[in-house]
Amino acid sequence: MNAKHRPVLAALLILATALGGCRTLERLASVGEDPSMTPIQNPTLTASYQPVTMPMPAPITDQRQPNSLWRPGSRAFFKDQRATQVGDILTVLVEIEDQATLDNSTVRTRDAAEEAGLDNFLGFESQLHKIFPDAIDPTNLVTADSASTSTGSGSVDRQEDIELKVAAVITQILPNGNMVLQGRQEVRVNAEVRELMVAGIIRPEDITSVNTINYEKIAEARIAYGGRGMLSDLQQPRYGQQIYDIVFPF
Repeated sequence: MNAKHRPVLAALLILATALGGCRTLERLASVGEDPSMTPIQNPTLTASYQPVTMPMPAPITDQRQPNSLWRPGSRAFFKDQRATQVGDILTVLVEIEDQATLDNSTVRTRDAAEEAGLDNFLGFESQLHKIFPDAIDPTNLVTADSASTSTGSGSVDRQEDIELKVAAVITQILPNGNMVLQGRQEVRVNAEVRELMVAGIIRPEDITSVNTINYEKIAEARIAYGGRGMLSDLQQPRYGQQIYDIVFPF
């Protein structure tokens, strides 16, 4: 290993160990207890929240006719129960059926040979024995051979079937009338917390009359489903192994 890289590697190892140690202390402090659930809070006040900005068309003015009983976007004379304002709630339907099969195989072989000699060089070739051993042959100064063979194969067979519902909150109204939503759901079963997160941009007209919207109607959709707890910890390699996999160059 290059000497100039050693301080960087040492710093990374110390940092990773410190971070892992903090996590270890937290886990030791919660031995025998169920994983805690995060408190309910305003999503716009979290450290990771940032308002969404997108390219906007020119604002549309109200085109209602004088003395008209209808307003643009209204579906009935009665009050619309669909989410329309910041803070309103609607239900997101997540139904994902994904299946993929991939096979890949690669074989590579390479042979190389190089020879170099100096038969005549203004007579100086006879003086090479003064610099090199007497056994040197000017006609065969360098000989190099190399051979390499690489064989690789990969196979992926994935099948996912997710059907979930989560209530989301409208957090922002964009200038063109589209809405930004964000929803998070946590369910604790014994010592495992299952988390579902959904976020994205929707159009008001895509919301159904029962105040639901399908996930494929969400632009810039971010959907995450996972968990944390004892089972999730057992399914992941130890932090030392993760550091080794990142740092080890071979």
